Amino acid sequence: MKNNIYGQTPSLLGSKNLTKTKDYDTDVIFYGAPFEGESTWGDYTGTELGPKQIRLSSARNSTYLPELDHINVEDHLTMGDVGDIPFVAHDNEESYKNIEKFTSELWKTGKFLVGLGGEHGVTYPILKALADQGKKVGIIHLDAHYDNMPDFDGEPYARNTPFMRLYETEGVRNESIIHAGIHGPRNKPETGKYAKENGAVTITINDIRETKDLRAYAKEIYDMASKDVDVVYLSICSDVLDFAFNPGGPVDGNGLTSYELLTMIHEFGKLGLVGMDYVEVYPMMDANQNSAHFASYAILYVLAGHAKYLLYS
Repeated sequence: MKNNIYGQTPSLLGSKNLTKTKDYDTDVIFYGAPFEGESTWGDYTGTELGPKQIRLSSARNSTYLPELDHINVEDHLTMGDVGDIPFVAHDNEESYKNIEKFTSELWKTGKFLVGLGGEHGVTYPILKALADQGKKVGIIHLDAHYDNMPDFDGEPYARNTPFMRLYETEGVRNESIIHAGIHGPRNKPETGKYAKENGAVTITINDIRETKDLRAYAKEIYDMASKDVDVVYLSICSDVLDFAFNPGGPVDGNGLTSYELLTMIHEFGKLGLVGMDYVEVYPMMDANQNSAHFASYAILYVLAGHAKYLLYS
């Protein structure tokens, strides 16, 4: 079976092509959710191209990380790519149903899932599918923004609404939703209020930046997310990074450095995650595809942590 997912687009990080089979026989399953709704159309746009560009950029990388005890991820974990979930233009609800149905089948495998966005709205149906299988879910949400508005111009399914929908989802423990890295004036005043009213935890960029021990603080965040739940999920919006490190993401300054983000998510992986997503890469805004390349770093750092978790747990 050739290793291209579609056209000349390879499997992520050279992983096994699982698009022609239902035999998901790898430890890790990659999939794309190339959804973009009206909240980005005509403005800062192009997230539906994210999964393709992240895969293309990943072809330059091995899975070896000398800075993390010389770990080679593929020595410890087998990886496969199942391709993309169908995106229905102009029909957000139908697109969400497709994501929920698709990921529901993947969650049943018990494998570690890695989703490629798409806008951040995709996180809601991914986690609804997990919660509907009887799992009590905690979430580490790394983002500049809360993404918890009730709607976008009357549309309940949009990039700024997934966490309001998750607050409303049975099976998600709101007190174990950790909004981490929040910063900047593109947040609306009511978003912090919504988080507090629903019991979610807010950790700002200054809380992270001013900690004396980043790895120990990552454990504190994980401990909050893992309290009274069965599984912890990691959702990363690219704009938790400062735009100096994220030229192909939303335009938010005063964010994390790449070192800070990678250090934290590696620790989360070591402590035990059920899966992750990486969303809001805008290839059309990124001349050198730096942000798409960085997505591979983030995924590999989490998987290196996951490999250590499996080895020592």
